[in-house]
Amino acid sequence: MGINILGISGSPIKNSNTDRLVKAMMAATGCGGEFVKLSDINVRPCLGCKQCVPDNICKVEDDFQALSLKIQDAGAIVFGAYTPYGQIDGFTKALLERFWSLRHVNNLLKGKLCATVLTCLLPEMAGHTNEALAMELVGYERMNMLGQITVTGNLPCMTCGKGDECEMSGVAMIHGEGIKTADVEYCRVEDQAGVWEEANRIGNRMGDLLRAGTR
Repeated sequence: MGINILGISGSPIKNSNTDRLVKAMMAATGCGGEFVKLSDINVRPCLGCKQCVPDNICKVEDDFQALSLKIQDAGAIVFGAYTPYGQIDGFTKALLERFWSLRHVNNLLKGKLCATVLTCLLPEMAGHTNEALAMELVGYERMNMLGQITVTGNLPCMTCGKGDECEMSGVAMIHGEGIKTADVEYCRVEDQAGVWEEANRIGNRMGDLLRAGTR
């Protein structure tokens, strides 16, 4: 296990709120690290073949094998996800499914430090997704969760160019009839002071624990 931090984001948006907060938490540790954007690599869902049972090595040929080695070597992991349609994104879900290969007989992630960042439109509705993430990482993988942060994100309809005229636009659904995209303030994670402070707090603690050799 190294002292490096691995940040993993399931957001496909370039330099997204999710990405930036994951990177901020990594920086707050004071340790070196690597950031991985799942949309830039190929990690398929688990195929249930069970060929990983004897040796904890997934046999599906894609980018998970290389990422798995980084995950096992990292001292701590910051997971970033978002919630399209009120559920965790497909990139993150596929990765978490593949973790099945790491817990047969020898639980390879047990005790590893982690934290999560979850971006969603309505933070008050994110509870079930955060609970599911905690169940996967703590309940199944038995990792050491240092904290979970929820970030307010943005509707794609605000920037697609058709948000004010499309009958399927989510702007009216979320913000009310007659509301235009120009009326809705774009949410930046840097403007969410409590969120930013919590990310730094968790990052600081993660770095302190790593330097102390605590898992």
